[in-house]
Amino acid sequence: MPANGNLPLKLQFGLINHEGRYLTAESFGFKVNASAPSLKKKQVWTLEHDSQDSQVVYLRSHLGRYLASDKDGKVSCEADGHSSDCRFLIVAQSDGRWALQSEPHLRFFGGSRDYLSGFAQFISDTELWAVHLALHPQANLLSVARKRYAHLSTEDGEIAVDMNIPWGVAALLTLVYMDGKYCLKTCDGRFLSNDGKLLTQSGRGTAYTLEFKCGKLAFKDCEGKYLSPMGPTGTLRSGRCSKPGKDELFDLEESHPQVVLTAANGRFVSIRQGVSLAANQEDETDMETFQMEIEKETKKCTFRSSQGNYWALVAHGGIQSTATIVSTDTMFSVEWLGQKVALKASNGKYVCTKKNGQLLAVSDSVGEDELLSIKMINRPMLILRGQNGFICHHKKSNTLDASRSIYDIFTLQHSNGAYQIKGVTGRYWYVNSSLVVCSDGEVPEDFSIELVERGRLAIRGKNGKYLRGDPGGLLKGDGLSLNNSVLWEY
Repeated sequence: MPANGNLPLKLQFGLINHEGRYLTAESFGFKVNASAPSLKKKQVWTLEHDSQDSQVVYLRSHLGRYLASDKDGKVSCEADGHSSDCRFLIVAQSDGRWALQSEPHLRFFGGSRDYLSGFAQFISDTELWAVHLALHPQANLLSVARKRYAHLSTEDGEIAVDMNIPWGVAALLTLVYMDGKYCLKTCDGRFLSNDGKLLTQSGRGTAYTLEFKCGKLAFKDCEGKYLSPMGPTGTLRSGRCSKPGKDELFDLEESHPQVVLTAANGRFVSIRQGVSLAANQEDETDMETFQMEIEKETKKCTFRSSQGNYWALVAHGGIQSTATIVSTDTMFSVEWLGQKVALKASNGKYVCTKKNGQLLAVSDSVGEDELLSIKMINRPMLILRGQNGFICHHKKSNTLDASRSIYDIFTLQHSNGAYQIKGVTGRYWYVNSSLVVCSDGEVPEDFSIELVERGRLAIRGKNGKYLRGDPGGLLKGDGLSLNNSVLWEY
């Protein structure tokens, strides 16, 4: 496993037919069709590789059932395991589209609307499927061969692949889907060209076809060559290879939030003075930045330094950044209190800031000295996805739609312990008197962000209520409690 301790993200995607419609697994009767105009829950498929033959794949629907095609070409999606009719081969085309060939019967799968079949002997346009990734588009990129992460190197004007841990905003890459191909966008809004240069505009040289090999990703450019890390710093550019080998393969990993913590004394929590944590610094550097890794089940959190060590509870309530593995002593409960948090260590005591700035887990209750403010630093470009889709500007009004298959990129700002969210027009989000979130504010309005689950956050308006996607798709500022309607992948 790489230094970041992450497993690669599951490869989930939508499949788009020649009519621009998505392959859909209906909730009733395990029926499949290609009728949907956009990528939602029913259109998401997960790729699984056969344990014996890595060329063979299985396509699992959102219901946990597998796509199958029998000897007569009849298509179903009812199998709950890897039966022989569920075995497919991906035959990738030069334009990036896939033909799906039944491995036992050697026929191709295709069609439109309710008329899907796996009986074609040859590949025509009807049997070709474009691949649209269903992952959250912001992630870290790990080179399989180098075991290093990609990041923006502003001095050299390139993406370098030489980071042990994906640290800071520079390691955040956005996969932008355009006409069946993908662009790689850096945190400063530039696109990676196949010659390794970073361009302000996307074009032919910045568009890549995604290919999947043994559960890994390869990026094929417009000339049929593949991105790979080159030279001592691992400059990311297209090489000479027209077939992807180990050097051309990548994993996408979820990007954990990285935060700066400010104590009641107004100083930043730091490890600059050694392994013991103390709030005694006035500058924000890597020594004052920590990665929050939230456990899925318990929702407890570890804090990791840029050197890769975890905060750990030691004798007499001390906290040191020394642990190399996660244990009970590295887990902290986070209590969100408006724009502040309180941290409770594994001894059941709250972390407090002493007069000399030292952090100790010795308090039984929360007072001024136990409060910390948390600023997330690695999401200046914010893309939010809820249970019904992405948040996007409404086409004809100043409201926001929370059920779209495409996304807008918003700008996240931070000042005086609160966040402000700016839209693509340069105007700000605010909650109006009808508790609807609007996007045309001339002055910034404060929101607080709570990192409550692994990969999902909640946003509170200044009225104390959560931003919620309502069933009609409208983004509202009236959520009363933490539930799926107020949680957003980021």
